[in-house]
Amino acid sequence: MNPSLHDGRQAATSRRRERARAALREALAAGEPVSVSGIARRADLDRSFFYRHNDLLQEIQAAENRPQSDGEHGVTLASLRADLANANDRNSRLTARIRQLEEALSRALGERAWQESGLGAPTDIHALQERINQLEQHNADLIAELSEREEDLTAARAANRQLLTTLNTRQNLNENLPLE
Repeated sequence: MNPSLHDGRQAATSRRRERARAALREALAAGEPVSVSGIARRADLDRSFFYRHNDLLQEIQAAENRPQSDGEHGVTLASLRADLANANDRNSRLTARIRQLEEALSRALGERAWQESGLGAPTDIHALQERINQLEQHNADLIAELSEREEDLTAARAANRQLLTTLNTRQNLNENLPLE
């Protein structure tokens, strides 16, 4: 390889490396998020350049994980990840709560529709309970009356049997009497 060609390539690589470091310093100074893609855009380089120069890649990755100042509050990648995890957990809890509320609303609307259709249980349970008590008392009175009538019927049958027996006995006596 030609020594002047080799020197030219090294000089071009050095200039690119310096542009990459300058872009990284500018991004850090501006408080912008640092990433390989962002630095490559800022330095007008291909991302593969950073993967061929491991030392530059490590500098960018170290800057990515470095805390960034955001006014009074320091924002780090770890704090952003923690915030994201907390937001995802809250989202899951709210989703579950919404599902519970939808089910409760569905049950309430179903019960209301059932009652309004006339197929559901009446709302005046107390009046129905009183009516049941009245009917049970009336039923008990009818049973007592039926029992008394059965006793009267049994007594009337016994008296009827006794009268028939007496009549039959007289008739038999009259038949057995000699005729004169």
